[in-house]
Amino acid sequence: MKNLLNVELKTYKTQIDQIVQELHELTIDIGHTELAQTVSDLRNRVSEPFMFVIVGEVKAGKSSFINALLASGKEICKVAASPMTDTIQQIVYGEEERFISVNPYLKQIHQPIDILKEIAIVDTPGTNAIIEHHQEITERFIPASDLIVFVFEAKNPYRQSAWDFFDYIHSDWQKKIIFVLQQKDLMNEADLAVNENGVKEYAAKKGIENPIVFSVSAKAEQEGELETSGFLAMREYISQNITGGKAPILKLQNNIKTSQNINERIHQGLSLRQRQWQADVAFRDDIRATLDQQELKSSKQVDVLVENLLTSYDRITLKTERALNENLSFFSMIKRSFSSIFSKKESAKEWLENQAKTLEDDLNRELKAKLNDGVVDIAEHIQQMAKMIDLKIKTSSTILANDHEIFSDIAEKRANVLRELQEAFSKFLDRSENFADEGFFPEKANVSTNLATGSGIAVIGVILTTLTNTAVFDITGGILTGVGLLFAGVSIGAQRKKVINGYSVEIAKGRLQLEDEVNEKLKVYINHIKQKIDHNFGNFDEMLNQEEKQITTLVNQQEAIKSRLVAIRTALDEETN
Repeated sequence: MKNLLNVELKTYKTQIDQIVQELHELTIDIGHTELAQTVSDLRNRVSEPFMFVIVGEVKAGKSSFINALLASGKEICKVAASPMTDTIQQIVYGEEERFISVNPYLKQIHQPIDILKEIAIVDTPGTNAIIEHHQEITERFIPASDLIVFVFEAKNPYRQSAWDFFDYIHSDWQKKIIFVLQQKDLMNEADLAVNENGVKEYAAKKGIENPIVFSVSAKAEQEGELETSGFLAMREYISQNITGGKAPILKLQNNIKTSQNINERIHQGLSLRQRQWQADVAFRDDIRATLDQQELKSSKQVDVLVENLLTSYDRITLKTERALNENLSFFSMIKRSFSSIFSKKESAKEWLENQAKTLEDDLNRELKAKLNDGVVDIAEHIQQMAKMIDLKIKTSSTILANDHEIFSDIAEKRANVLRELQEAFSKFLDRSENFADEGFFPEKANVSTNLATGSGIAVIGVILTTLTNTAVFDITGGILTGVGLLFAGVSIGAQRKKVINGYSVEIAKGRLQLEDEVNEKLKVYINHIKQKIDHNFGNFDEMLNQEEKQITTLVNQQEAIKSRLVAIRTALDEETN
C-alpha cells in the first residue's frame, strides 16, 4: 500500500469530513436520533488513531490479552477472578498515564506507549454480561471501529452469545474481524488445532472469507515465553497490515466504508418507505376508482328506474288521452249530457272527473310500485359502495413495519392515520345523519328529521323511498291538479280540441319534469354520498402529500452522498495502489 503525503492525507480527511457531515445532516432530517449519534461519532473519530475494538465473553481473557499485546510491563486493564470490565475502556496514547471517566459506562485510559500513537484499543464488557449496556458498545464503538478482535476461550470458542454478537457486527456493519483463541496454554496442541479449524469453519459459514485466527497465551507472553506465546504472529500481522504509516489511510477507507454502509441502510429504508407510499397511492387511487365505478353503477340503476317510470307514465297517460279522443266529440258530449238528465248515466262533467280520478289512481299505484322496486336496487348499490370502501380500508397492505430500524416512527405514524381512518369510517357508516341531508328536502325539512329511524347505511333505502316518492308525487300532484282544472271547464264538445291539446301539454310537461327531477335528485344524492365517503380520507391524503415531498427530498440527499462516497473511495484506492 503506497503511503500518502501528509498534505494529501489532510485533503482526503477534509473531503471525507464534509461528506460525513452531509450524511449526519441526512440522519437528522430523517429524524433518527441514534443513527445521527453514530454518524456524529464517526465524524469525530476520523482524525483518531486506527481503532481496535476487543470483544468476547466474560472471562475469555480479553483484559489479559490487551495487557500482553501492549507489553508495557504493567496491568493496564485490571485482571481478576471475577469479571472486572463492567465499563467500556478506551486506551489511547498520552504523554502521561491518566484516567478519564467519560460517562458511567465509558472510561478513557491514557498511556505513554508508542504503539498507541498509531492505534487505539477499546476493551468492552463480556458479550454475556451487562446486556443492557451492549447498545452503548455497538452504537459508540462498533460503527467507528477499524478492526474487531474477537477473543474466545481457546478451550471453548463455540458459545452462542459470542456468535450472536458476531452476527450483529458482521451482518450489520461488515467490519474487518480477526479471531483470537486466548489461554492456549490450557490446551494441548491437537485439541487447540481442532478448535482453530472449528472457528475458521464456523466463521466461513457465516460469510467471512479466509478467516484469520491467532492462538495466544497472555500468561506465557507476560512470563517471557515470547517464542511460544503466539503474540509474535499477532504483532507481525499488525505490523504488515496496519502500522508503519498504513493506519491513517486504512482509517479513512474504513470511514468511507462505514459511511457507505449507513448510507446504504438509509437507501434501503427509503426504498421500503417509497414502496409503502406507492402502495398507499395505489390504494387511494383504487378507492377513488371504486367510488367512481359504484357511482356509475348506481347512476345506471337510476336510468333504469326512470325508464320504467316513464314507460308506465306514458302507458297510463296515453290510455287517458285515447279515451278523451273517443269521448269528447260534440255529439258524444251532447248525448252524455241529455242522457244524464233522463237516466242514471254519468254526465260529461262526472265522466271527466272520473277520468281524472282514474288517472290519479293509476299513476299513484304504478309509479309508487316502480319506485319501491327500483329504490331497492339503487340502495343496494350505494350500500355496496360504502361496504366495499370499508373492506378496502381494513385490508390495505402494510409494507413498512412498525419495527423498521430507521423509519419505525414513519411506520407508526402511517399506522395511526390508517387506524384513525378505520375508526372514523366505521363511525361514519353507523351515523344515519351522514346519509340523510336536509338539503335534499329544502321544502320539507321535517321529513329528513323524522326519516332516519334506522342507523347508518341501513337507512339509505328509507331515504331513497322518501326522496323519490316526494319528488314524483310533487310532480304528479301538479299534473293532476292542472288536468282537473282543465276538465272542470269542459261543458260542450266544442272545447274538445282545447282540452286534448291542454292535456297533451300538461302530460308532456309532467313527463319532462318527472324525468329531470328523479334523475337529478337520485344522482345528486348518490354523488353526495360518494363525496362524503371520500371526505373521510382527508388526513390520509395529507399524509400522502407530505410523504411524497419528504421522500423526494431524502432520496435526492441520499443519492448525492452515495455518488460522492463512491468518487472519493475510488480516488483514494487509486492513490494508494
